[in-house]
Amino acid sequence: MSNRIDVMLNPGEAHRSAILKPLREHNRSQAGDPKPETIALLVRDEHTDEVIGGLYGEIFYRWLFIELLAIPEHTRGQGIGARLMNMAEDLARAKDCVGIWLDTFDFQAPAFYEKHGFSAFGQLDNFPPEHQRFFFQKKLT
Repeated sequence: MSNRIDVMLNPGEAHRSAILKPLREHNRSQAGDPKPETIALLVRDEHTDEVIGGLYGEIFYRWLFIELLAIPEHTRGQGIGARLMNMAEDLARAKDCVGIWLDTFDFQAPAFYEKHGFSAFGQLDNFPPEHQRFFFQKKLT
């Protein structure tokens, strides 16, 4: 069999899917069906009904990965972030998850996650330069 490797900048979703397919097949053969399920908790403007923030994540292999948590600057300090985290945890428990994990930067909200019972399990220094990226988890069992 002859193969070649192409370099592609800014590939499309079809390329990502093509790479992901054999990886998912291998993972299923080793660890079973992850039973993925995407969730979103949407924060809406009460006057326009526009989505202005929220929480977005995916449950797989009985863990909730919080990919995105965004609270508009003008709504911070009103408990919305705490409500979203509590709702996500309740949902994860209802889905029989064993834990929740996420990542954040030092200039975002590491103290917020620690306040909500998360503990760091990893860190990348100088990502972005002169900052850190933290990885947090919270076990639910």
